[in-house]
Amino acid sequence: MDRNRILILFGAAWVSAAILTWFLYNATVKPKQEARTTIYASTRDLITGTVVKKADIKKIQVLPRDLPKGAVLAEKDALDRVALFPVAANAPLVGSGLSPQTGAEGMSATIEPGYRAVSVTISDVSGVAGLIQPGAHVDVLFTRPGTMTEALTSTILQNARVLAVGRQTQAGQIPDPKATKMPVATLIVTPEDAQKLELAKNQGKISLSLRNPLDQTSNLTGKPVNTDVLDPAMRVKLAQMARLRDAKGDLNDPKVWQELTGEKPKVVEKEKPVPPLKPLPPPPRAVIEVFHGDKHVQQVFK
Repeated sequence: MDRNRILILFGAAWVSAAILTWFLYNATVKPKQEARTTIYASTRDLITGTVVKKADIKKIQVLPRDLPKGAVLAEKDALDRVALFPVAANAPLVGSGLSPQTGAEGMSATIEPGYRAVSVTISDVSGVAGLIQPGAHVDVLFTRPGTMTEALTSTILQNARVLAVGRQTQAGQIPDPKATKMPVATLIVTPEDAQKLELAKNQGKISLSLRNPLDQTSNLTGKPVNTDVLDPAMRVKLAQMARLRDAKGDLNDPKVWQELTGEKPKVVEKEKPVPPLKPLPPPPRAVIEVFHGDKHVQQVFK
């Protein structure tokens, strides 16, 4: 009887040890199976302006801690929307990187509401030697040609985003061989700035000034500069002339002009009257004499 009791106690201890070992293994050694979330990712590289189709997306499983903010969780939330930014293959799709579901297709969907896309012609000089790429931020300079007193340059737009350069919609994209030799830069601006830009394009020369995309300052007053900044002596002289002009009066008066500039007014000689032309002599006339026996007749032809 004592022997049976010992065997029972030994068996109970063995079972308790086995159960304790199993719980300890589950808590420390056995890998935990975490719940995963199904999201959608791209099957290929999507450039800006691409309309997402069913063949462009696939399902992937991610851990909760790896779930991107705003990830697309349903297929219908990705189809027929436009990529606003480049998306690499196998990268998760996020709602902020896609156009609104009611937006237009193509590049027009990348334009934010309330803004417009306007193109300007650029060259190696006005386009910062080709350093301007899609996504860059630029200032727009306007130069009005003219004389020393008429020419001026002003900054008419600040911190405008470049949507495309030619047909390139993202930096590093292979240029289109069919593109024109004279590239254009397409800028995203407000409707009011679009009007200002179009007016400047037809009144003078447009240049772009590249800026750091992190620089969001717009502290320029927009006040134009003229040739005074290139020749301070001319600026002083023009200021003196302006003060004297206000004091003396009309610059067309030779005395006032001589007092301002120290130059003697040029004497314009009066033109001598042209004598009237003599009338031309009448053209010669042809005269034929005709004799009929003793009769003599002259025939005159004009």
